[in-house]
Amino acid sequence: MLPLAKIGAFVLGWAIVGYTLLSAIRTFVLPRGDNVSLTRFVFRRIAAVFRWRAHKATTYADRDRVMALYAPITLLVLPVVWIALVLLGYTFIFWAVEDIAWYQAFKLSGSSLLTLGAFTIDSAAATLLEFSEATIGLGLVALLISYLPTMYTAFSRREMLVTLLEVRAGSPPSAITLIERAHRIRGLDYLKELWVQWEQWFTEIDESHTSLGAISFFRSPQPDRSWITAAGTILDAAALVHAVVDIPRTAESQLCIRAGFLALRHICDFFRIPYDPDPRPTDPISITRQEFDEACARLAEAGVPLLADRDQGWRDYAGWRINYDTVLLELAELLMAPYAPWVSDRGVQRRRDRQR
Repeated sequence: MLPLAKIGAFVLGWAIVGYTLLSAIRTFVLPRGDNVSLTRFVFRRIAAVFRWRAHKATTYADRDRVMALYAPITLLVLPVVWIALVLLGYTFIFWAVEDIAWYQAFKLSGSSLLTLGAFTIDSAAATLLEFSEATIGLGLVALLISYLPTMYTAFSRREMLVTLLEVRAGSPPSAITLIERAHRIRGLDYLKELWVQWEQWFTEIDESHTSLGAISFFRSPQPDRSWITAAGTILDAAALVHAVVDIPRTAESQLCIRAGFLALRHICDFFRIPYDPDPRPTDPISITRQEFDEACARLAEAGVPLLADRDQGWRDYAGWRINYDTVLLELAELLMAPYAPWVSDRGVQRRRDRQR
């Protein structure tokens, strides 16, 4: 009869290997958002180091350069963690199956995992385990490598509209600037086409940023751009047009807003960020009435036709903004987004303090 310690080591080893493989599959293969505890642990521990270093930077450009390395480095560390756990798990298994010391079990596991062939044991059980471990080691590395092109393709598609937004909304992007330029250059009817493009964009990031959460932390090529500030700019522009601009209301702007706040909510769900899923239209938002009136004054000065009932316009705008206000600000803080009005220029904690 096998000693109890051998049985325990065998079970523990397979549990570690099985948990690691399941974590890898749930992280990269499962086609839905799944917040894996091991992946989350790795990302949070490395994020703490990068945030500590970023907060020591004196300018945002320096902080952006630091945080730009966060996601790529973490993705490279992740398979190292998986391999280390598989190495540990098979060390327990080899020790349980063969009559060898712990050091020999570790050496056999490492030789098998890395396909070095530096140490082997001539037995059927050990040979079978060596082959299985070598297959797992190669598979874990190949898994990450094969998914990197997918991630960068999704990143490139995301950044295309983010880059184009600088032409339409300035840098940093502003919803007011977007409406002014649309009115001055192409007319407000052009915005219908814009809402359709961004509705599709929101749908795409809803899928890509929850199934492959690391993409959220991939920063734009330019430090003053960010997908989250672009999202906030488009949502505010659509809400303002719907609430105060004197043009026929269209389904395109409403669908764009809805696609936007649903996408941001799903991403917050992935990162386990709490929010009110069913807010009331009268709940407070981070934008003040004074800021809203100043925005309307700028639009009127630029010749944009506005509705006469400003109070109703404020209620309509606030009723739309409340759907994405919290999730937008929370994600902007999580991602250390660059400055953008009505998005990253107000902290979540300051908003909570003002509401108390």
